[in-house]
Amino acid sequence: MAVYTEVSDDVLAAFLADYDIGALVAFRGIAEGVENSNYSLRTTGGDFILTLYEKRVDPVELPWFLGLMEHLAGHSITCPRPVHGRDGVALRKLCGRHAAITTFLPGVWPRRVRPEHCGPVGAALAALHLAGAGYAPTRRNALGPEGWEPLLERSRPGANGVQFGLGAELAAALKRILAAWPLGLPVGHIHADLFPDNVFFLGGKLSGLIDFYFAATDLLAYDLAVCLNAWCFEPDLSLNVTKARAMCSAYAAVRPLSAAERAALPVLCQGAAMRFVLTRLYDWINTPAGALVTRKDPKEYVRRLRFHLAAPDERAYGL
Repeated sequence: MAVYTEVSDDVLAAFLADYDIGALVAFRGIAEGVENSNYSLRTTGGDFILTLYEKRVDPVELPWFLGLMEHLAGHSITCPRPVHGRDGVALRKLCGRHAAITTFLPGVWPRRVRPEHCGPVGAALAALHLAGAGYAPTRRNALGPEGWEPLLERSRPGANGVQFGLGAELAAALKRILAAWPLGLPVGHIHADLFPDNVFFLGGKLSGLIDFYFAATDLLAYDLAVCLNAWCFEPDLSLNVTKARAMCSAYAAVRPLSAAERAALPVLCQGAAMRFVLTRLYDWINTPAGALVTRKDPKEYVRRLRFHLAAPDERAYGL
């Protein structure tokens, strides 16, 4: 469920009066995603997405996210473009929430990931990284390595209730990851959450990237590691090397990976798996029964983490 704030027809009509996108034709909530309230919006001017930003998003950071999306869309990246009102402002208030309208991207996300999805995702990620280089503002990754120890400490009291010995296992793994975390790798703007439900395909081709609200400025190869975790494991949680090779090869064809980035891939994948273990673990422990947010099982990423910790080098990913 991803509609936390209801918008009435009358309120929406008044909101749309500040835009030059035509009159309202249709309006419905989108029951996917977990962070914000999203609506599909059709006007006489076309199709759009209306997003109301809920409490988990810091309003101070919204101009950075919207600015990055506008920059990327202006540099041939197929992502939503913020729509400006008649006064030139894209970020507004609606029903007590910060809100924005963005362009609509056609397509559907792949419910079952196949190897032929992974190459286009790798190429699109690399293109995003190159296009982002021209966007000057930066944003610290609050869910990067500096945030993992505090998140583990907040989750550790309930970790054994999820899986016996999990707290100690994660503490030992995190100590190893942070000790080996690479320095000096290329840095830029990363998506940081490019899961299958954030990538659209249409007619067998990648048609768009969405949901940039975890984007940050961090190691570019870490973003590739996030995608390897999200796209390249099978339902039995074994790594599909064919998928991993397709993704990495397509990425490197657009933005070549340095020798240092390739060598760091196992620890970057460990860190990416740890990030999603910890956020899922925290939500699993702290989300009350009956909440609208659907909890995701952290144990799926524990299994991924164990694979990465055992990976001897980048050859484990088909490189």
